[in-house]
Amino acid sequence: MSLEKQTLIEENLLKVFSDESFQEMLSPEDYKNYLSVKQNLKFHKGETIFEDGGTPNGVYFLKKGTAKLSKQGVYGKEQILRFIKEGDLIGYRSLLCGEQFQAKAEAMTDVEATFLPSDIFLHLLEVGPKLSFVMLQKIAFELGESSNTVTFLAQKTVRERLAEILLLLEQKLGTDPEGFIKISLTREEIANIIGTATESAIRLISEFKQDELIEVEGRTIKILNHEKLIKLGHVTM
Repeated sequence: MSLEKQTLIEENLLKVFSDESFQEMLSPEDYKNYLSVKQNLKFHKGETIFEDGGTPNGVYFLKKGTAKLSKQGVYGKEQILRFIKEGDLIGYRSLLCGEQFQAKAEAMTDVEATFLPSDIFLHLLEVGPKLSFVMLQKIAFELGESSNTVTFLAQKTVRERLAEILLLLEQKLGTDPEGFIKISLTREEIANIIGTATESAIRLISEFKQDELIEVEGRTIKILNHEKLIKLGHVTM
């Protein structure tokens, strides 16, 4: 999906997932109940938002910060599924499916989130066609992302994967005033995302740096040559 379409879905979710929008959808009594039960939560970096296998009792709308969804493999190795930034919603898939959480959500920075209990969220979907439509768009987008991930891991070399993931992280999370991608990742986490050993990820990052494709400062990365990374990763932006 193009950056423009992704941005549009994110903007629509921000518009509809707000007190003002919910006040229009709900009756005065239901809106009063919504205000009384919604919670403003804070999570410090490294804290768990919800556990893999836990019971979903609501959804989390990130107002500030970045988090990750991950799952442990059969040998205990973490697999990062995707990153969540401010303005994104998590916890709804398992809730809608009526199953336990299938991944762990963890704060990668300090996070502020609005928590909505499941009964309120489901009622909002029933009475709010705008919210329902945006959620359908969001689910369709994430299904497309999952399909792309399968192709990404199965058909691309590790070098191509690293090029693509850096471009996608920049697209999804944005950059700071100095141009660095707004996320701090260990070499192990990068290796986890692209499906390789940590040593291989370290070597590739060093090669990208020597080729002046990226600049590295601690755990943060700045893309210096987008055109070459796009060609290297065979990426359609």
